[in-house]
Amino acid sequence: MIGLVVRFLVSAVVLLVASWFIPDFVVNGFTGAVVAALVIALLGYAVEALFGDRITNMHRGIVGFLVSAAVIWVSQLLVPNAIKVGLFGALLSALVIGIADAVVPTPLSPKALQGKR
Repeated sequence: MIGLVVRFLVSAVVLLVASWFIPDFVVNGFTGAVVAALVIALLGYAVEALFGDRITNMHRGIVGFLVSAAVIWVSQLLVPNAIKVGLFGALLSALVIGIADAVVPTPLSPKALQGKR
C-alpha cells in the first residue's frame, strides 16, 4: 500500500516538473498532477493486465515506451482539466516518466500486485 502512495506522489511530482520543461505538455497544478498520475496508473495497469504476457522480453522496452506515450495522451481525454498534451509532449513525458520509474522502481502491474499477496 505504501508503494502505491509513493508511486502516485512520485508520478505526480514528475508530471508537474516535466510540464515545466516539456513543450506541448501542461499539467494544471499539483491536484491536476495527482489526478493525471492516478488516471495514467490505472490506464497503465489495464494495458498491462490485457497485454502483459503477450509482449516478448525483447520488445517490452519500445512497446512499453509507446504504450506509456499513448496512455499519457489518452489521459487528457479522460481528465481534460488536469492535463493537456500533444503527441510530441506525450512522447517526451513518457521518456521522462520512464527514467523516473527506473530511479524509483515502484511496480504497479497485475503480476507485481499478485506477488505481494
